[in-house]
Amino acid sequence: MRVALTGASGFIGAAIARDLRLAGHATTALVRPTSRLDHIQPHVSRFVEGDLADESRWSDLLDGAECVIHCGVDWTSLKGGDLDAHLRRNLLGSIRLLQTSAPRQFIFISTIAVHHDMRPRWGGVVDEDHPLRPASWYGAYKAAVEAHLWAAHFGFGRHTCALRPCGVYGIDPNLQRSYGHALVQQLRSGENVNKPGGGKFVHVDDVAAATVACVGNPGAAGRAYNLVDCYARWADWALIAADLLGIDANVDASSPAEPKNTFTKDAAQSLGVRLDRGHDGIREHLRALIAAMQETRPV
Repeated sequence: MRVALTGASGFIGAAIARDLRLAGHATTALVRPTSRLDHIQPHVSRFVEGDLADESRWSDLLDGAECVIHCGVDWTSLKGGDLDAHLRRNLLGSIRLLQTSAPRQFIFISTIAVHHDMRPRWGGVVDEDHPLRPASWYGAYKAAVEAHLWAAHFGFGRHTCALRPCGVYGIDPNLQRSYGHALVQQLRSGENVNKPGGGKFVHVDDVAAATVACVGNPGAAGRAYNLVDCYARWADWALIAADLLGIDANVDASSPAEPKNTFTKDAAQSLGVRLDRGHDGIREHLRALIAAMQETRPV
């Protein structure tokens, strides 16, 4: 199957492009003229230069495609606090791409940030039926696009679905953006680690595997999938990294070891993704990250 992929040069998009090729699909990737391409060149059969603000490029992107995977985000407007640009590029751009690409299958990379206020009725165990109650522009944007996905499916019978990853870890093509990079540097410099709290995490390979499992899968139509592997405190990350580095670090581990809410895994596991790496997965990631950082350290 030919798949049109946005955000292909990014961290998650690159992993999806790789798995699409391994699954035998052909990928047309929408990339900005300034995007780095060397890490995805082997996985993409055709590149289209443009972005979500330039609808004139969409006909080339969609040419011959049977499925769209929308992973791209304009982070500049989000991080810069430009609400008008964010709404135009991310929200309106995504909805217009959904509309323009009909009747093709449409897979949307959403986010677990569509959830924030957890309703007591769920008793701290949240499934895909929980209402979307975000607390950020990013989460609200993703939730709004999801509403249009469901309208396209339930109102017009279109094959749409959404995947909601939490904090995605793995070796980012831009190494400094990898989860744990700043923490490893902090430990190496001998600083104390006093970062409270933590978060829920999932490996990028599991996000890619779940996404590709939805391609051409009739059972995924009209469904959302929460992609959450495990909870870890930043102190857990620091203690694991310190152990791998052989450093006797001073780490504040006073934050609660367990989260207030967890997410059920049944839906995602039905796609063949086990989501059982746990803290061992974080350890293996940090081991690989430390090795990669050593290779790039100046002599």
